[in-house]
Amino acid sequence: MERYDRAWASVDLDAFLHNLYGIKETLKEGTSVIGVIKADGYGHGALPLAAEMEKLAFVSGYAVATVEEGIALRCAGMKKKILLLGYTFPSAYPQLAQYDLSAAAFTDEMAAEMNRAALLAGKKIGVHIAVDTGMSRIGVRPDEEGAAFVKRLASMPCLRLEGIFTHFARADEADKTRTWEQLRTFRAFVDRLKKDGLSIPLCHCSNSAGILDLPEANLDAVRAGIILYGLWPSDEVDHEKIRLKPVLSLYSRIAFVKELKAGQEISYGGTYRTDRTLRVATVPIGYGDGYPRQLSNRGQVLICGKRARILGRVCMDQFMADVTDIPEAAVGSLVTLIGRDGAEEIAMEELGALSGRFNYELACCLNKRVPRIYLKEGRILSV
Repeated sequence: MERYDRAWASVDLDAFLHNLYGIKETLKEGTSVIGVIKADGYGHGALPLAAEMEKLAFVSGYAVATVEEGIALRCAGMKKKILLLGYTFPSAYPQLAQYDLSAAAFTDEMAAEMNRAALLAGKKIGVHIAVDTGMSRIGVRPDEEGAAFVKRLASMPCLRLEGIFTHFARADEADKTRTWEQLRTFRAFVDRLKKDGLSIPLCHCSNSAGILDLPEANLDAVRAGIILYGLWPSDEVDHEKIRLKPVLSLYSRIAFVKELKAGQEISYGGTYRTDRTLRVATVPIGYGDGYPRQLSNRGQVLICGKRARILGRVCMDQFMADVTDIPEAAVGSLVTLIGRDGAEEIAMEELGALSGRFNYELACCLNKRVPRIYLKEGRILSV
């Protein structure tokens, strides 16, 4: 196996499965998991993760954001349901039919165009009704007009009404008042549709925060996103319900070590000037890989099990770290940017807080220049 010394991310599939089974244990009998693997599995790699979930009966399908993400899953052999959570442009409707992808629907124009595309393809397109209960993003309003829309859509011969869902805007906050309002509104709308003779197979509204804190919202299915990856929706949710394991670690190796005298500037703009003699290591990864430039003069990395602070600005492909107090650090020494080394750990939440991002964004921004190495049962499964 080729070595990836400059930069690589290790993706622990055992940790991923641990989190997935932990989610399952919180759910009532009959509630399935929809694995949210949009944005290439939050930067972890959608296809290897979907391949693991494909084997599990309690995973009913996958949620993505774009038709291209759905097609990639189908082309990789995934057979479970695939739902596009956001708006799908009409130009992609023929591909929904071709690749058996389900889409969110919430306007008459969308429904009519999807029905037409399905008719031309000689197939049915699966739809989930998106309901806006307070996110103010997409979805029908849960009122009389919204109910009339669902009835019209349900009567279209080439559409298959598979599900109905809403999305919580503030479930990751300690105060769940607004979330309870959203849940009550959603359930009342679903009950109204049932009274009108519309029984929709799959009702789902819980995101990761809902799974952790609102068991009442875990309906026919839940949409598990950030907690799949061992990351927390926020500091305000219950951290005791599931023992999460971070799935991704990020590494590099020292490329160069030099001694700098007092008064020398480091990196662009000279934002760091040495006040004494320092031993400084160059690490060959930067914001061109998705490592935040905002960690300039703020972040830390782990080298030989010890913390080393970043000195100066993070460059596109490199940054410098202080190894004065780590005499064993040398060219080739392992650098842990995210993950554990000995007793020390740098979590994605720590870097997110320091960089002004948050863990979701940080994970998604690690780009394709960083190889992902997939590990299972202590062995490299794929790269």
